[in-house]
Amino acid sequence: MAAHIRRRLRKGATTTAVAAAAVAALAASQAPAAPLAEGSTGGDQQTAGGESGGPEDGAATGNSPYYTDLPPLVTPNRPGSSSNLPAATGSAEAGIPASVLAAYKQAERTVATTDPACRLPWQLLAAIGKVESGQARGGQVDANGTTPTPILGPALNGQGFALIKDTDGGAYDGDAVHDRAVGPMQFIPSTWATWGQDANGDGRKDPNNIYDAALAAGRYLCAGGRNLAVAADLDRAVLSYNQSTEYLRTVRSWFAYYQRGTHEVPDGSGVLPTAPSTPSPSPGPRPGGTTSPTPGGTTSPQPSPSPSKPGATKPGPGPSKPGDGTTGPTPTPPPRPTPPPKPSPPPAETFGSLENAGTGPLTATAGGTFDQRVSVRARNALGAPMAKVPVTFTVTGTTGTLFEGGKKTVTVVSNADGTATAPTLKAGEKTGEFTVTATAGTTRPRTLTYAASVTARQADKIVRTDDKALVAAPGEKFADAVTAKATHKGAAAAGVAVTATMVKDGPGLIGNDKGPYFKDADGKPLRTLDLTTDADGLLQLPEIFADENPGTYKLRLTTEGGGSVVIELTVQAPEETAPEETETPEA
Repeated sequence: MAAHIRRRLRKGATTTAVAAAAVAALAASQAPAAPLAEGSTGGDQQTAGGESGGPEDGAATGNSPYYTDLPPLVTPNRPGSSSNLPAATGSAEAGIPASVLAAYKQAERTVATTDPACRLPWQLLAAIGKVESGQARGGQVDANGTTPTPILGPALNGQGFALIKDTDGGAYDGDAVHDRAVGPMQFIPSTWATWGQDANGDGRKDPNNIYDAALAAGRYLCAGGRNLAVAADLDRAVLSYNQSTEYLRTVRSWFAYYQRGTHEVPDGSGVLPTAPSTPSPSPGPRPGGTTSPTPGGTTSPQPSPSPSKPGATKPGPGPSKPGDGTTGPTPTPPPRPTPPPKPSPPPAETFGSLENAGTGPLTATAGGTFDQRVSVRARNALGAPMAKVPVTFTVTGTTGTLFEGGKKTVTVVSNADGTATAPTLKAGEKTGEFTVTATAGTTRPRTLTYAASVTARQADKIVRTDDKALVAAPGEKFADAVTAKATHKGAAAAGVAVTATMVKDGPGLIGNDKGPYFKDADGKPLRTLDLTTDADGLLQLPEIFADENPGTYKLRLTTEGGGSVVIELTVQAPEETAPEETETPEA
């Protein structure tokens, strides 16, 4: 960590003239960006906690140190200006590691869904990630977006930094005495406890995971109803992260730079921050004037730029004559402008692997809709999420299950985070097992196969639709039909299998071999029958007949899904009525 701390500027140090020159040059050379809000001044001024607009007292990072590298200048230096401005060269600085870039863009999409009024741009997250950790140390993350070792700031012990005593027992930062900023976005543990997110769906809120940290940073910046399209709100959001106007200017510079264009680079190959860009001033020529050694051991000072316009300065007197014992200033012609380098095209990605992206159990009842959708993630040969990969999903089996739209095969292109999700599955009417296969790649195809099943329609309850007594004489037919209704979670259960059985008392109500019965196609007694409810969940049983054995009997109806009802049937002879006595007339 010490190597990284040496490359970071201690918060609260006075900005040197070199840094001021760098900011001025940047402001003059870069494409225009949203101006700093009124009241945001130059220098490394520390703002009051209440003025930062932060969601809570203090700052997300505890005002920890940060990298002060500035983006490349896109126009040449003016004549006579310092050639030691703190800027990297080439288009490599515009490259953002694949997983890190995917995390920023995913956070932007998520926040746009939950807080559209914030208008969070992913480039702002990229700017903060650059300043806080050099894009997770150049994209050193694993396949899940987690750094191999924690990225930790110095102990916030009040010696040059804020004093923040331990709040997490060392759980995140390994320090049980003082808190430290943690992870690619440098959250202090107390802030993470409030704003931590689980963006990659692994069930953990991990500040060392770039997906979790990027979403947390996005939500933190949007707090308090901010609209980041408004310059003042954006400034307040950045200052809530680190209460330093120099920090604000550095983040603003990278934000503007990334808005003009970026490209994706493989994880682990991002540009790392260089040495601190604000060295301490030393006695000698003022900034802008340089000295260079000459063969005689003497030095010839180079002229500093004058207040006039570039090119308006007249050359001074020529060099002194040999032997006069003097040395004089030698005018330096203005350097020719050098066009900015053209960005090199990003290296072509190679498809590497296909993995499950959180697909749950694939089960549905016949004719129903599957709650889960098959989702996979494509990765390149380096293990980073890969966008624009065609993934073909195919249903195989005899259940009649199809994708939404009636198709057995569909092709979906992976999005920015590498995920491709198949359309919703519609279960067929036949129960049983089937599979869904996801395939990607042409030269070396990768395949994932998911097991799925269609189960019988369910009813958790069945009841009679009336309460009429069911009575018949021996050898006769029951006059009233038996009707019932099946439901599942209170809704009518259509197409549910129902078994009707004549039973008698005993363990489990065993089947009866006498008493009421149904008739089969040949008219023979039948005491068990398989039936199905209609579209409204209703069921009407066929005619029931009584044999010659009087008594009280039971009919049980059971459904797929656990519904059950027992209905009483009575077989009894009709009551005999005495003949009426008639009077015989007397003779």
